[in-house]
Amino acid sequence: MSIAYAVAAIITATVLAFSARSILGRDPDVVATLTRVGVKPTLIPVLALPKIAGALGLLAGIAYRPLGLAAGIGVVLFFAGAVLAHLRIKDAKGALGPAALALVGTAAPYLAIVAA
Repeated sequence: MSIAYAVAAIITATVLAFSARSILGRDPDVVATLTRVGVKPTLIPVLALPKIAGALGLLAGIAYRPLGLAAGIGVVLFFAGAVLAHLRIKDAKGALGPAALALVGTAAPYLAIVAA
């Protein structure tokens, strides 16, 4: 096991857990942002599921690296989709948060490959 991967996975999983919590807790700012990009209110809680799955997959990847790699790639793709959703409505400022999360999310899959 690579210590660098474990640190990246734990940090990313923590960020994902807090992000999922803000969705499930219906944080007013998060709900407003998701509504603005076109997510129907009934589907907002569903967006927490890939974040939870990504967090669990990254943590499981500490023991089984291929799972962590797959989870990391999924996290990056999820947030890339969020960036595209913001850009679709010409909300470049709103795309910065998901872009930062996509960038943070690249650390774990990168380290899963190079530290193997």
